[in-house]
Amino acid sequence: MLREILNRCADSQKLSSEEVVYLLSRTDEDEVRLIFEAARQTRRKAFGDQVFLYGFVYFSTYCQNNCTFCYYRKDNPKPPRYRKTPGEVLDIARELKASGVHLIDLTTGDDPYYTQYPERLAAIVKAVKDETGLPVMVSPGVLDRRGLGLIERAGADWYALYQETHNASLFSKLRLGQSYDERLASKTAAEDMGLLIEEGLLTGVGESPSDRARSFEEMKRLRASQVRTMTFVPQDGAPLAGEPSPGYSRELMNIAVMRLVLPDVLIPASLDVEGLRGLEKRLMAGANVVTSIIPPGKGFAGVASCEGDINEGYRTVAGIQETLDKCRVKSASARDYDEWVAARRKKAWKAARCS
Repeated sequence: MLREILNRCADSQKLSSEEVVYLLSRTDEDEVRLIFEAARQTRRKAFGDQVFLYGFVYFSTYCQNNCTFCYYRKDNPKPPRYRKTPGEVLDIARELKASGVHLIDLTTGDDPYYTQYPERLAAIVKAVKDETGLPVMVSPGVLDRRGLGLIERAGADWYALYQETHNASLFSKLRLGQSYDERLASKTAAEDMGLLIEEGLLTGVGESPSDRARSFEEMKRLRASQVRTMTFVPQDGAPLAGEPSPGYSRELMNIAVMRLVLPDVLIPASLDVEGLRGLEKRLMAGANVVTSIIPPGKGFAGVASCEGDINEGYRTVAGIQETLDKCRVKSASARDYDEWVAARRKKAWKAARCS
């Protein structure tokens, strides 16, 4: 049955939800190997051997939310809190551009300083866009239509907002006091404005294979252009701190199956959980974006795994090259990424007008 399903993927045939669940449920080493090989072949067909590189600027660790999985939840007194100045953000963005990244990812907690006054956020977006000329992703939490319009007019290309799960009951346990529908609606509004959307899935928090398959369907319905999955890691001071770490096998399988069912989207291999040592596994599962590239010495305490690989210089464009070579992929050119973003935004805009 597995080879039958993988052959259907190779022929670009749509899989049923039952077939997606079947793939996600495979644990036999030989079967997993076949799925990962198929995912890499699908990636190669859509993108060749090129991967894209994202620079990461985590410029505020303040957050108004109390997510049960997050170290930076509002009521946790343990984490350091900071807001980088606009000048500091620009300095980091310049350094990232010089290093060869294709995009600047501007990330904050759900900080009311920016979400309630989105003109502040838009000013930073415009400054970074004007200074670097690179595509910009903004990950600020939920924005209303006014805020979304401001960042889009300031030059943002991407709006990233993770649902974590598309099981509404599980969502309510993860994102306490937050609206499932409001979060989805913000992404839909952004897509209607012509912004590209990144959707995200947290795994290892009690979700079933059926939940994960449903998330893939929702990502497709949302027309997300980038889809990410990250493993739950217990965080000190968060309500889920005592939960066991689930390991990374489900995340890797999510990456592979997302590649098979959403072949032309971008899928990150994040450095933000396992650092450099996890990059190879994620690329070999079918990812084609390296995210969370960070210059050393910038005080990014808000980054997961902030104590490993950053100040050693491993989470840089130069630091990942050996791993890219080992995985037989290479960094795309800046022009390649710009053209992909432009074409995808045009496609998203047409789809939004026709829906």
